[in-house]
Amino acid sequence: QTQLAESGGGLVQPGGSLRLSCAGSGFVLRDYAIGWFRRVPGKEREGVACINGETTWRSYADFVSDRFTISMSDADNTVNLEMSDLESDDTAVYTCARGPRGSGDCTHSETDYNTWGQGTRVTVSS
Repeated sequence: QTQLAESGGGLVQPGGSLRLSCAGSGFVLRDYAIGWFRRVPGKEREGVACINGETTWRSYADFVSDRFTISMSDADNTVNLEMSDLESDDTAVYTCARGPRGSGDCTHSETDYNTWGQGTRVTVSS
């Protein structure tokens, strides 16, 4: 069964760091584009970062401003999102998703993704 499961969310103070992990089961993440998205209540879901496992192409939303790093681990079939210098505006539910195979790149458009995890909540607050 194809599934994605996120972990690593929690409460962190402004300026702090968190590492989110997206674990895949039933397929190899390296074969696909994988994206991280987030949703704040009352707002539309937005793309945060994505990576294409085949080409290692990476893309980040403008608001990331070099604070986040997306990476892929073959050993445990995960895509990780290292977040630093977190701000209150980063508070959201973060979800990973599987995109197309063979595209060579990745996008921040949720319509390009067809398998979604349940999400992990990140709260940035003092």
